[in-house]
Formats: sequence, C-alpha cells, structure tokens
Amino acid sequence: MRIAVLDDYLKVAPNMAKWDSLNADVSFFSEYIQPADLAKTLESFDVIVAMRERSAFPATVIKALPKLRLLITTGMRNSSVDMVACRAQGIDVCGAPGDPKSTGATAELAWSLLLALFKQIPKEAANMQKGLWQTTMPPTLEAKRLGLVGAGHLGQCVGRVGLAFGMEVVAWSPNLTEERAAKAGVKLVSKQELFATSDAISVHMVLSDRSRGIVDAESLQTMKSTAYLINTSRAGLIDQPALQKLLTEGKIAGAGLDVYDAEPLAATDAWRQTPRTLLTPHLGYVTPENFAVFYANVVADIQAWAAGSPIRVLN
Repeated sequence: MRIAVLDDYLKVAPNMAKWDSLNADVSFFSEYIQPADLAKTLESFDVIVAMRERSAFPATVIKALPKLRLLITTGMRNSSVDMVACRAQGIDVCGAPGDPKSTGATAELAWSLLLALFKQIPKEAANMQKGLWQTTMPPTLEAKRLGLVGAGHLGQCVGRVGLAFGMEVVAWSPNLTEERAAKAGVKLVSKQELFATSDAISVHMVLSDRSRGIVDAESLQTMKSTAYLINTSRAGLIDQPALQKLLTEGKIAGAGLDVYDAEPLAATDAWRQTPRTLLTPHLGYVTPENFAVFYANVVADIQAWAAGSPIRVLN
C-alpha cells in the first residue's frame, strides 16, 4: 500500500503520528503540488491524505487516479473534494478530526490581527527599527463596536473577548435569531447596521453556495473609514476585488486576512502589495496540538479502512 501525505509545508507530519504502524510505503510532500501536476504525481498511490482544503480534488483529478481507493481529509468537511466523483469511482473519503481543545485557535488569531491593526503594532514596530518614536495614536477598544458576521462557536469565542475588553458586540447572519444572539451575549442587528456602525468586523461563517460573497461590495462600502475587517474563515465569503479596492483607496482603515482565494498565496499575488493589510498564511488552525490529533486520526482511519471497517466516512 502506497500512501501520500500532502501539503506538509512545515515538514512536521513524519514525527506527529505512528506511520510505521501501517506497514506501508508512506511519502510526505512538503511542497505544494500545482493542480496541473496533481494527478500525474499521485497516480501510483492507493491512499491520499489531504490537509484540509490545501489541495483540491475535483472530478477531473479523481478520474485520473485509477489506483486511489482511500482519500482522507483532516477535519470533518472539505469542499475541495468531489465526494460524488469519489463514490462513483469506489473511493472512500474519510475525515480525521483535530484537537477539540484547539477550536479556539482561529479566534485567537482573529484577535491577534484585530489588536495588531487597532494598536498599529506592525507600523510602530517597524518605525522603532528605523529609530523613530511614537508615530501613531492608537485608539482604545473599550466602548467601540465589534460586529460579528456569524455567531457560531468561533464567532462567540471572538465575541466573549470583545465583551471582556468592554466593547459593544453585535452580530448578524442569515439565520441568527434574537434568542440565539442573546444566549451568546451579543445583540442581533441588521446586516446594514453591522457594517455601517462597527469599528471592527470579524467574519465567522462556513463557506457554501449560499454564503459565498455574503460580504458584498455594497456592505463593504458602508463601513466607517476608521473600521477594520478581519477574515479568518474563507476568502470566498467576501467580495475580494471590492475589498481590495477600498483598501487601496483608503476608504477603510485596514484588513487582517488569513485566507485567500488561491492558497498558498503566490509570491506575486496583488494581495501581498495591497496597502492597509496585515496578512498571515492561513494559520488559524495550524497548531502543534491540532496537527498531532489530525495525524493520529489519519493513521486510525487508514488502519480501520485496511481492516475492512472504514470510520468517519464522509461520502
């Protein structure tokens, strides 16, 4: 049995699970495989381990992998895998959940971006290296309004921190009710009010056909010129050209982004040169605690499948 473990950018996978217990030929790929090369590179493997949605497996790629019998994704959902095509070809797709205690890692990153922007830390740190002193006057968070687009688990984590800072926390999503908002300790407002009145907006929704582009150009254009936008969820939730235009024109104060339409982000991508941004390379779920559990569950998935009783089947 040949196993391919993909997108191990940090070269940590070999030491995070008992791969030798599988008695298999395991290959680790630390470099991103370009989509055009994916099928040719992986055509000889029986099992493929995908790290979340880093590499996509549409029907065209699936059909070009005749030996593939098991595809595992870390996490329990992966919109980049064509589940129907896999089932049609007799391929089991299994999920490998991460550390349940690490679910707040994305919320921590959202706050890291928000605080760094609000307090002008990147600019002041760079200016200190240049020999300058006090070049900005960062405002306080207390009494400012934090708007949450989505008030599920991660949105609530972010909201609780905002409340601890003395912020007014409001939320909106298509299905959010006043009762659910109250239970989360936040105030339900309209989408228009959230974008027009918030001093910081953090996006926390699952990307789907319904939610794609939910943060549209009209909403972005109503934001205060002093407001910041944070996105640690998925790039597709936001109208990217509209956001880039506002930032370039200085119509909003800034954006903290951890997710992009194409990942890894190309070295020449326009986002890398867009002003008023603080960019991180999709670090929201990248923690040693999370990866250790991811890969341990991957090994368990392969063992169960090899024994004829696959677990956590997604298709």
